[in-house]
Amino acid sequence: MSHPQSQTNPDQPLLDLRDIETQLRQYEAQERTRLGVANKPKPWVDPNPQQFTQAQRPLTTILLGGLTQIQDRFMEAGLASLGYRVKALDCPDNAAMQIGKEFGNRGQCNPTYFTVGNLVKYLMDLRDNKGLSAEEISQQYLFVTAGACGPCRFGTYITEYRKALTDAGFNGFRVLSFKTTSGIKQGDQKQGLAMTPWFFFTVIKCVILGDIINLLAYRIRPYEQQAGATDVALAQCRELICQRLRLGKSVIPALWKSRKILAHVKVNRLQPKPKVCIIGEFWAMTTEGDGNYHLQRFLEGEGAECDIQPVTNWILYLLWQVIHDTRRTLGLKTRQQDHKNKTVAAPYRRLYMAKLAYWAVQRIFGTFARTIGLSHYHLSDMNELAQLSQGFYQAELRGGEGHLEVGKLIQAVKHHKAHLVISVKPFGCMPSSGVSDGVQSLIMEKFPDAHFLPVETSGDGAVNAHSRIQMALHKARQKCQAEFNTVLQQQGLETTTLTSLKDPRFAQALFYPKHQVAGTAANALLNLNRS
Repeated sequence: MSHPQSQTNPDQPLLDLRDIETQLRQYEAQERTRLGVANKPKPWVDPNPQQFTQAQRPLTTILLGGLTQIQDRFMEAGLASLGYRVKALDCPDNAAMQIGKEFGNRGQCNPTYFTVGNLVKYLMDLRDNKGLSAEEISQQYLFVTAGACGPCRFGTYITEYRKALTDAGFNGFRVLSFKTTSGIKQGDQKQGLAMTPWFFFTVIKCVILGDIINLLAYRIRPYEQQAGATDVALAQCRELICQRLRLGKSVIPALWKSRKILAHVKVNRLQPKPKVCIIGEFWAMTTEGDGNYHLQRFLEGEGAECDIQPVTNWILYLLWQVIHDTRRTLGLKTRQQDHKNKTVAAPYRRLYMAKLAYWAVQRIFGTFARTIGLSHYHLSDMNELAQLSQGFYQAELRGGEGHLEVGKLIQAVKHHKAHLVISVKPFGCMPSSGVSDGVQSLIMEKFPDAHFLPVETSGDGAVNAHSRIQMALHKARQKCQAEFNTVLQQQGLETTTLTSLKDPRFAQALFYPKHQVAGTAANALLNLNRS
């Protein structure tokens, strides 16, 4: 039975849409007047100040940050050799995050709040404690960051920087960016920030050096016999390398001296410690502070060994994308081009240059690693990771780590690389959360031996995250101990006889056994020299 009020009166004319719009505008005007907001607020517009000339270079300090602490320090020293005044910001902390939330837009991801707030925090210190005016700061300082795109908010970071800077009272502060996918073609090389081939070589060299030092730290520190000895030695190594970078000279002599310094650290490799592979969103798995709840140090404090992802792998991933995409385009039918403009040869040139760069990065890493004593370490094989993830996550889907996270979990299980895999990412990170909470569930069904823990970070919630990690570590310790006991039986040894083993390598910091199983202690026994 229909209600009378719902029936349509055929004699009543239908309302004209134009009348409805007129009534809505009138109602809006009345409400604005009543609420005291008669004038519509203008949307915020990014003025995009980027002017930085060669004449300004000697008078301008370039601020940077976002990688590991030692890589930022190396970058500071390396770019100084090219004539730049550079200051690496400290690792972002919770105070920086609060400033980022205060001046940034709502709903941003964790890295945005930390990195944006860290810059604003530094500038506020210059203004409030060092006595510089906002105008002086804008003239004497600028910030450089990376720019990118994809199914992620990373592409909006630079706008978030400028919005927060404006609201914090630093209107006109320059934020420059370079695109991670554009290579050395980043505009006029006569600008203040001349992104020449030598500039990029210096940056890549600093990244590789930082990766090698970090990898050594995570290999040595869990097994050191004297607490803190590794950090003291690494601080000396860092200063030696920075000195060579500032002078623009070869770092090989510094690496040789660093090798001798690290060799004095005494370790005990026969301690069975669960190995934890850290993967996930780039910034969250790279930062070393409050942004990921001090994940690496927390794991070491719980008796684990960290297997980190070097930033060099990300460089190789970017180059692999170029190689992969260019190979696919070569199979497309193209119209005949004028040979004079050499359009036909362009893809082949691009492919050759990308493969050459890929090879060069691997060779530089290998040379530095062998010199300082980082043995038995292999950078990720991008083709292998793509093949492992095929069928679960397409390599053409770009954004964040893409298919790498899937491939790394499968690789960790199939090749016995870790007892636990932790994927750390910001709360609400679309690319990483979609993989960790979706695709990886299927991986764990296909590979029952996988021990996987996704951890989301939001700036707070450290107690909850640490509690979940501790529970996952309990199972990882059991797997590590069972693996170690199995190797003991295979070698005909007992726990009580380990102290009597005469292989001196087990006490050497730079000795790292060849990989056969996940645990370092078990690998050491498998590489036992009984002579």
